[in-house]
Amino acid sequence: MSENKLGKIWLTTEHPAIVFEDNTVGRLKKEIWDASDGEINSILKEYEIPSDPELGKPGSYIQTTVRKKVVENRRKNDVVFIPVGSTERHGEHAVSGQDTLQVTQILEGVRRYTAKKGKPINIAYPPLNYGGHPYHHIGMPGNVIMPERVVRDTLINVMLGFWNDGFRKQIVVNNHGDLWQLESALHEFMYRYQLPGIFQVLDWHRGVREFFFPIDRKGSMETNFVHAAEAETSLALLLFPKGMIDMSSAVDAEGKSYLPEGHFDKSVEPFRRPHRWSEGEGQGAIELKSTPHGSVGKPSLASAEKAKRPVAAILKYLTLVNDQILEVFPPGKLPPVEEVTLRSAREMEPYLKEPGSKGWKSVYSLPRIGF
Repeated sequence: MSENKLGKIWLTTEHPAIVFEDNTVGRLKKEIWDASDGEINSILKEYEIPSDPELGKPGSYIQTTVRKKVVENRRKNDVVFIPVGSTERHGEHAVSGQDTLQVTQILEGVRRYTAKKGKPINIAYPPLNYGGHPYHHIGMPGNVIMPERVVRDTLINVMLGFWNDGFRKQIVVNNHGDLWQLESALHEFMYRYQLPGIFQVLDWHRGVREFFFPIDRKGSMETNFVHAAEAETSLALLLFPKGMIDMSSAVDAEGKSYLPEGHFDKSVEPFRRPHRWSEGEGQGAIELKSTPHGSVGKPSLASAEKAKRPVAAILKYLTLVNDQILEVFPPGKLPPVEEVTLRSAREMEPYLKEPGSKGWKSVYSLPRIGF
């Protein structure tokens, strides 16, 4: 441990650039960081990773669960996880559904684990198989690029629909490069409707960024996280069924930059640089011109082993998020209306009842006060 001048305690590691806060999140990450390979394998086994995809399996998603069971599950756990992916080229060796499949496979693991505890999380069938994109993705064959207004309004309406159905604690788990659009949707949702609840957007790779850092340890990444390269290919090799990755077709490549290094960060922001990767255009060539195969790095270095610790970290973190929300706000309980909105508790009373119960009113009849 180390302490700075403000008295803040940090949990240090053998790598000076990687430290964790001394709180529940930091301690959880430190535990995963220090875990043996055997302990990491045990965590993955608890979550049944890897497993076959469950997108069409009865009971795995809200949309594949019979209505009676949806209500029963919600009464035990009213947190909904909303996965966000894309249709995007991920190199010659991978599938264009990579982003969607990564995030759903991870959430399915959390559902299996929490189901064993008697309170399974609720997963929404992916509302964004086609996502927004940064400009430098323009023209790339395999990318399906949706306008920002479509992405934003889709997510806003998904959030409203689930809120109306009693899922008023919502975690949007992002696996694609359109984070700013999802953040915009969350805040616009609040402006428009001013509803009490817990609403979060998590760019999951950034959430456990420490585990993607290249370090000198067996089974760790050798390069920083960039699009369709070592890290994402490793995740796919661990999570996806055989046949979805063809390593013989992997092409290593580097993007073309016009300015010196140091200004723009990589995908999980490992260098703490002035700009996120998404905060500029023109300083480098678009992908279609510089990396037409779709990989911006070295997918040839990938292995399933390298993905185990990052996946274990995100599984445990998402479980912690779910558990801590329910500890503070058990099913049916929400933050105080008059402390988190400009509405009155009296006005909101019928809308906060369980959907379909006596005296309940649909949120679609609630007058909007936003702008």
